[in-house]
Amino acid sequence: MGNLKQAAIPLVSGLPWTGVHYFCTTRQGGASTGPWASFNLGEHVQDEAARVQANRQSLDALLPGEPLWLKQVHGAEVFDADRAAGIGQGGDPPTADAAVTSQANRVLAIMTADCLPVVLASTDGRYLGVAHAGWRGLAAGVLENTLQALRERAPAQTSWRAWVGPAISQRHFEVGADVYQAFTQRDPGTAVFFAEKTAGLKWLADLPALARHRLHQAGVANIELSGQCTFERDGMYYSYRRHAVTGRMATLAWLQERGQMQRSGPRG
Repeated sequence: MGNLKQAAIPLVSGLPWTGVHYFCTTRQGGASTGPWASFNLGEHVQDEAARVQANRQSLDALLPGEPLWLKQVHGAEVFDADRAAGIGQGGDPPTADAAVTSQANRVLAIMTADCLPVVLASTDGRYLGVAHAGWRGLAAGVLENTLQALRERAPAQTSWRAWVGPAISQRHFEVGADVYQAFTQRDPGTAVFFAEKTAGLKWLADLPALARHRLHQAGVANIELSGQCTFERDGMYYSYRRHAVTGRMATLAWLQERGQMQRSGPRG
């Protein structure tokens, strides 16, 4: 995993990706204070609006355009960012947990604080999606839905790649029977991603590995996990499981103009 830094804002990314810029922010380098310190990008977490706006303005300086923010509801709905130009920019954000685009410089964004941020795109950098995958969205098929929305606009032979960003790790993600059954009743083989903690009652769930499994089953061959645990790294990431009152990181991605391909990351 690579670490990127621009304008004193630490950013986290993965391996270079032809035609795709992508990164996840951290909690460092912003204007927020208290439990939201310091680079909180969530407007819905009771932080001071002026501080969130200042953080978003600092973020905008790294981007080729205004991000498309979503109203995330832990579901599996995918928003088509190309067929609804202007929606979500300067107005109410669309309700969805994923978005797709095939337009250059259309910045897609999702927010997380333990859930999985997933960037999903063609290996040639022509088709892009981002998804917010908590356990509910993951079980409901948000990743498969995002891939299907991308496949509907791409040639049949297109190959796909994914990056799963910082999220809570298995050792800290305790779940009950409802979560265990949501996955194993559909696919008994997913039981290997749960470590039983209290017999029949509590398990430790490996959310990144579950996402990798689902993506691989859906036909994504190249899948990179960040390996970063949001719960463990208090100074680096927000974690809702660690502190219920906290901020949000953002994972952002966009396609580069054809003919100007270079390595992924924020523009400099």
